[in-house]
Amino acid sequence: MNLLLRYILFFTFFPAIAGTYHVGKKFGTQTIQQTINQASDGDTILVEPGIYHEKNLLVNKSIVLKGIDFPVLDGESKYEIISIKASYVTIDGFKVIHSGSGTLEDPAGIKIYDSHNVTIINNKLHDTFFGIYTQYGKNCIIKNNTLQSYAVAEQQIGNGIHCWKCDSMQIIGNTISGHRDGIYFEFVTNSVIWRNISTKNIRYGLHFMFSNDDAYITNVFKNNGAGVAVMFTHGVKMFNNLFEENWGDAAYGLLLKEISDSYIEGNRFIRNTSGIFMEGVNRVQMQNNLFKNNGWAMKVQASCMDITVIGNNFISNTFDVGTNGSLVLNTFNSNYWDKYEGYDLNKDKIGDIPFRPVSLFSMILEKMPPAMMLFRSFMVTILDKTEKIIPSITPENLKDDSPLMKALPL
Repeated sequence: MNLLLRYILFFTFFPAIAGTYHVGKKFGTQTIQQTINQASDGDTILVEPGIYHEKNLLVNKSIVLKGIDFPVLDGESKYEIISIKASYVTIDGFKVIHSGSGTLEDPAGIKIYDSHNVTIINNKLHDTFFGIYTQYGKNCIIKNNTLQSYAVAEQQIGNGIHCWKCDSMQIIGNTISGHRDGIYFEFVTNSVIWRNISTKNIRYGLHFMFSNDDAYITNVFKNNGAGVAVMFTHGVKMFNNLFEENWGDAAYGLLLKEISDSYIEGNRFIRNTSGIFMEGVNRVQMQNNLFKNNGWAMKVQASCMDITVIGNNFISNTFDVGTNGSLVLNTFNSNYWDKYEGYDLNKDKIGDIPFRPVSLFSMILEKMPPAMMLFRSFMVTILDKTEKIIPSITPENLKDDSPLMKALPL
């Protein structure tokens, strides 16, 4: 639902002549809260530039609260700054700084309580515990906000954009950094995460838990503890995202755990410890993705079934595919592998012999990680060459029968 339609619905529900109020020094000493208390549903409150110390603003009416040239709402590191307890509310154009902190009440810069059709747009949040927090929200838009915090440990900070038990949310065009998770979904359905940039967060750029039938599209997840985690979920569409520079012992571009019936298409996995790590994954379609300069492009645990990997590019990865089992119930077909050394005698642009992307050394590393110190040694090279000729340890049926000779133009 775009903003124009939302405003049409707003004034349909509140057709009375809407009033406009002004808050600022040149309009007297009245506070923002006093003005909200005086306003009626459908009114607009314009807040002039300045610094406002109003402890906790309670928005309990269906109003538009709009800042002019980013007035500052300062929580003095003690309070939740804006609490929204009404539907059809718009918060637009504020700088929200220094919220209180604490793990019991989860204070936020802006928090939506059990409301629908709320729009949070064009705000700057700085040094908040949680940034924008929504619980039991529906049809809410969180768009074009900037959220910046600086915590160095998970226990010291909440998430940038946090949605809990919500439906039909739109998280669009936000920039988030320095939080625990950039964006967090738990029990969120039928929602979209689009064109966000989530960087330098302590844990995940995006974290899904028990959130079905959602989509995240054209986002950037860079330099986080790990890029994205999708857990205990089904029906997720993951399209055209960038997962980049997510490094560490337990870092992944994308972590998939216990998910099913989902799609991973058009994404770029560049310079991650593991591009994708899968465990307990079923019925997932992977197509038109680029894996480049990762430690492992993909780690597919033996608990995964019915994964279809078709039409992807694997370029300059240390290891293309890793696994911890010998029984493979997944399909690899028509991918480009830069490590393929086969031939194409009939010139149909498809290799004449299958490619097995799991190397012997990667299988050894699954059982003995310290063996990594032998990587690039002459002995490892001989072992891998021998394994390609006479497979003995690597999974016999984990292979691409139609490897492409040239990379796809993704």
